[in-house]
Amino acid sequence: MQLNRLLPRIFFLLCLAWPLLVNGDSAPGNAMQGHGSPYLRLHENDPVAWQQWAPQTVELARLKDKLLFVSIGYFSCHWCHVMQRESFSDQGVARLLNSNFIPVKVDRELDPALDAYLIDFVQRTRGSAGWPLNVIITPDGYPLLGITYLPKAQFSALLQQVIALWKTDPAALKDLAHQAAEQIRDGRQLKTSALNENTGKQMAARFLQQAMEIADEMSGGFGDKSKFPMTPQLNVLLNVYERKPETQLKAFLELTLDHMATQGLRDHIGGGFYRYTIDPTWQTPHFEKMLYDNAQLALLYMRAAKLLNRTDYAGIGRETLNFMLRELKTPEGAFISSLSAVDGANVEGGYYLWQEADLKTLLSKQQYEVVHLLWNMSSKPEFDAGYLPKHIVPPDEVAKKLGLPDNDVLQLIASAQWRLYQARQQRSIPRDDKQLAGWNGLALQALVAGARQEQAAKYQEAAGQLRDYLVRILWDGEKLLRAKKRQQALSDGTLEDYAFAAMGLWQWYLLTGDEKDLQLVKQWIDLAWRLFYDKTGWRLTQQSLLPQNHGEPVIKDAPLPSASSTLVDLSLQLAQRENNQALYAKVTEALSIGHEQLAQSPFTYPSQIELLLNYSAIMAD
Repeated sequence: MQLNRLLPRIFFLLCLAWPLLVNGDSAPGNAMQGHGSPYLRLHENDPVAWQQWAPQTVELARLKDKLLFVSIGYFSCHWCHVMQRESFSDQGVARLLNSNFIPVKVDRELDPALDAYLIDFVQRTRGSAGWPLNVIITPDGYPLLGITYLPKAQFSALLQQVIALWKTDPAALKDLAHQAAEQIRDGRQLKTSALNENTGKQMAARFLQQAMEIADEMSGGFGDKSKFPMTPQLNVLLNVYERKPETQLKAFLELTLDHMATQGLRDHIGGGFYRYTIDPTWQTPHFEKMLYDNAQLALLYMRAAKLLNRTDYAGIGRETLNFMLRELKTPEGAFISSLSAVDGANVEGGYYLWQEADLKTLLSKQQYEVVHLLWNMSSKPEFDAGYLPKHIVPPDEVAKKLGLPDNDVLQLIASAQWRLYQARQQRSIPRDDKQLAGWNGLALQALVAGARQEQAAKYQEAAGQLRDYLVRILWDGEKLLRAKKRQQALSDGTLEDYAFAAMGLWQWYLLTGDEKDLQLVKQWIDLAWRLFYDKTGWRLTQQSLLPQNHGEPVIKDAPLPSASSTLVDLSLQLAQRENNQALYAKVTEALSIGHEQLAQSPFTYPSQIELLLNYSAIMAD
């Protein structure tokens, strides 16, 4: 009986070893050929023998006692493209990787759990992290060293140093990786805290205090370096203002929303928002456009319009939805992941920038005069490829300087933007056409919000098509897929897919009242609890190939909302609606852990803190 159990394992190992027995120590070929991910296909002609992140790849590293070199990126990442051209296309670098490592390529958008874990490792060990993310992992699955972009010479030198150390004393490196993993795991031990009606209030007060301490009172947003929208934090601050309107908080929210909408974060020709700006005053964007940013910002501006009594914000929200419908929507009704930071000619931001000579050719004299003042073109363009449209000088000041009525200037701006938009259609920009369940769940939430406003029919129709894609294409009746390409699953659903898709479908149900959707929401919620929550906390994926990748008490808010907080929030709404005591118990358990993390860094966990506040209010009734 014992031998029968061992036979499948022995056969599996022999299958892995057979190429080595035949070919000696030669590396397997590049496995990125024809992959459904545009990012992975970007690497299909690299001389590096890239492998997919899979059980057989990890087993191969153990079998050969080789370090894994795991390189993670995404299609719209500028520096990922740079490193591909400089290093991963280079024969010398390829020889180092192929001979001494098992090289693995990962699309972070298909495997957010691995990405999140390794990002956390690199942040803890180096102080900062980003993409491309390159992590060296021991054969037994423990991260050893992580780096981001390096020029080819430095990258090659680093690889050679690691190779020399591994050949000299591999046991010492393995021990070092084990120690790092133990320290990280010790910091993640679950501790249960009692819940009472003051828990949420105390945490909310700490969040507000920390948010205001790092708020930029001159330009809006948070911090004094690069500026991200930080939509989850702004959403919770809107809730704070709704509960207790204060002039100072309103002024900060409006300052932030105004600057994000009028300066370099937003595309003033075609609509939509870029991912972030590299400066603190919202002037210089990193040009990729992500579905998740635009879905969240569309919803944020529509909420802010109501809570701050700013009708112009509603227009910005609808314009962002229109951008999504026009530029990201597929014929199947779903939305693609992103537009690249580089254009078809491989120029960063080139799709969005304008040379002065082209503007003079494309625009009428009056249109050009208005744009020249509006964009402050008296100074030299900050990009080699030209000027970036942004409202540096307010339109009313432009009108005053030109001696024109305000409405005439607004009409000239609109007509100039339309001409430039038409001209921009002749340019090309690479697109990541993956259609991810979770990100489309965020888009569904935004479309439902749009369906409750003006132009409702257009947004409701699009929301219905998106609902059908999630339910009919990505849900197979037993599990939710993260993405699918040409009838082939690219990966299974993660916690964020179940949480965001369920929340989107819940909002659609509240709009339409279709009981079939309510039943499916319940099914997805139940599955998510069973698949992603256990005694170690929340896991982003069902199964990890790394032995030390345990659960988290609470998932942070990042560019994406916290997936765990989203699921618990939706569970609380359902429990309250149906007086479901079993679901209340799960919510209570999940909200009783992670308080130390929240207390240490409340700004990082606004969704969970808001949830604690809502829970306390419900329990007090």
